[in-house]
Amino acid sequence: MRSRLAVTLAALLTVALAGCTQGGKPADGTKSGGAGGTVELTMLTFETPNLPAALWDSAIARVEQKVPGVKIKKLVTPNVDRTTYAKQLASSGQLPDIMIAVNPQGFAEGGQLAEFTQDDLKDFADPTSGAIKGKIYQLPTNAQPQSLLYHNKDDFAKAKITAPPKTWAEFLADCAKLKAAGITPIAVGGGGQDTFASMYTWVGTVGTDVYLSDPDFSKQITDGSKTFDDPAFVKATDKVAQLAKLGYLDKQGTSRSYADHEKAFRAGSAAMYPMGSWFATSADNDKPKFGVGVFAWPSDDGKAVVPNLTGGGLSVSAKAEDVDLAKKFALEWTKDKETSDAFTKADGTFNTIKGYQPPADMGPLFKATLAIYNQAVKDGTVTPALSIEQGDNGLPADMTVPVQQIAVELLNGKSDAKAAVTKLNKEYASLK
Repeated sequence: MRSRLAVTLAALLTVALAGCTQGGKPADGTKSGGAGGTVELTMLTFETPNLPAALWDSAIARVEQKVPGVKIKKLVTPNVDRTTYAKQLASSGQLPDIMIAVNPQGFAEGGQLAEFTQDDLKDFADPTSGAIKGKIYQLPTNAQPQSLLYHNKDDFAKAKITAPPKTWAEFLADCAKLKAAGITPIAVGGGGQDTFASMYTWVGTVGTDVYLSDPDFSKQITDGSKTFDDPAFVKATDKVAQLAKLGYLDKQGTSRSYADHEKAFRAGSAAMYPMGSWFATSADNDKPKFGVGVFAWPSDDGKAVVPNLTGGGLSVSAKAEDVDLAKKFALEWTKDKETSDAFTKADGTFNTIKGYQPPADMGPLFKATLAIYNQAVKDGTVTPALSIEQGDNGLPADMTVPVQQIAVELLNGKSDAKAAVTKLNKEYASLK
């Protein structure tokens, strides 16, 4: 699957970048910058049901006006796997000048990204988030909780579930009630190239059983002091396998793309939808035919755990035609309130610029999601998110796709915990 993906991406990048060269310099050889000139910089974006082309185009045009002398040439990934596509571009010497939500690991260590200084980061609430060897290569722009459980209130009522579960035991009991009522308990996804959508159940169990007590677990994997055979990680993995074995997962789910995964939940495929905070705005903006609620991932002792990524912002190529101008555009993009508001409304991001407040007219599900996140921050139960964490406390970027593929096997019931951790250890060893 990985080799076929590489071939497909290689073909697509040839089309996508026809006429464009390293650093965003116009292919016709005209002047790029200088007195009275304009520098054309490439910007790698991606599109989802929440983030359509029009949203990107309007934001780019708005921020261009705030950065005189820059013209942005938008590039769009063929799917939501921005990091893999960026690697394909880099391999042919065409790394975009500006990229958003691309994992900086590997690029940074290879000297391909520009560093943001302390002065650049002075307006960020968490300026060291995602640091690689103590340096920041991606603006820590957004907090995005992962693996919240959005649920169909009508299905819960049919199964006589009066309140969302807090403990893992209660969660299993509610899954049993739903199944007995003829309702599939949990929606899952990950079909085609959208294997990232397979992760959210595993992210939830690892958050509660591993990261809550050991937030440096990924760092310990990379320094060799722990392996994936760690009992806590095996326990978390077994929980996913058990959900599949008990028939609590949507059997058709892992054949669906991310977009079809959301559509299926909206159509009533399952009662619960483990997903990131972006679904809150999706549901507020386009309400399903049933009421939607949200609760944090349940733990053994009832603590409400919220796996989270603070990052996902813009990075700048160290070989951009004008690095300083590219960094200025990236910072203006992040600080522009109209742009921040547009992305918060569309994709449920919690902007981490100091003093930023989301629009007052945000919908009820977004506000409920934000309240869960804020409470978890207060309680100290915000954790990293497996395969989504970044920087010095993240797994190597090359582990992302293998972890997602193993997650699909767990959801399909084709793998148990022992087989999954054996594969993970093998994949990690192959990177050394």
